Amino acid sequence: MFTGIVEETGHIRNIVRGGKSVRLEIAAETVLEGTQVGDSICTNGVCLTVTALLGGAFAADVMPETVRRTSLAALKTGSAVNLEGALTLQTRLGGHIVSGHIDGTGRVVRRVQEDNAVWLWVECPSDIMRYIVRKGSVTVQGVSLTVADVREDNRAFAVSLIPHTQGATTLHQAKVGDTVNIENDIIAKYVERLLSSADADVASPANDEGKVAFYRNFMK
Repeated sequence: MFTGIVEETGHIRNIVRGGKSVRLEIAAETVLEGTQVGDSICTNGVCLTVTALLGGAFAADVMPETVRRTSLAALKTGSAVNLEGALTLQTRLGGHIVSGHIDGTGRVVRRVQEDNAVWLWVECPSDIMRYIVRKGSVTVQGVSLTVADVREDNRAFAVSLIPHTQGATTLHQAKVGDTVNIENDIIAKYVERLLSSADADVASPANDEGKVAFYRNFMK
């Protein structure tokens, strides 16, 4: 698990491409402190397992499913990436609960400078937008952000980046047309699952009224 608070930006030192998979070598400093083979590092929002420590870098294997669902396949040697080590019980949860399991990708469709802030509008498929709400949480490229606005047609959302976020992450480089990794708020997905299970119980001949009433009261 992660918090979406990026610890540093690293860069791709080498890429080995398979038929459908990718092996990445990522240069880093801060996230390597105390890191061992088998640990997890969130890379542009994707939870990757460290398969080797290479002296100022780590290696990670990206399986075909992750290649299909994320933008990692588009990385090139030298590309900057957002990095965060897995949280510990002593870690402050400064962002929100992030699993590193990407729901899909979005596309930057607008970038606007407003005084010290940069607004990014990201267009996403409906299966991602259904969990996006104003002032809710979303992870973009591994960065925990607050949804600042949602377009009227519900096909895009906006985030506003303060100077610190611009300087501490790769999002200052984001431009119109870029593909970005999106992870929805995991709590919203669990709530939806819980409610759909309760609805299924109502429709079932073996309906347990007490259980359904408990779920509905819990969610109020």
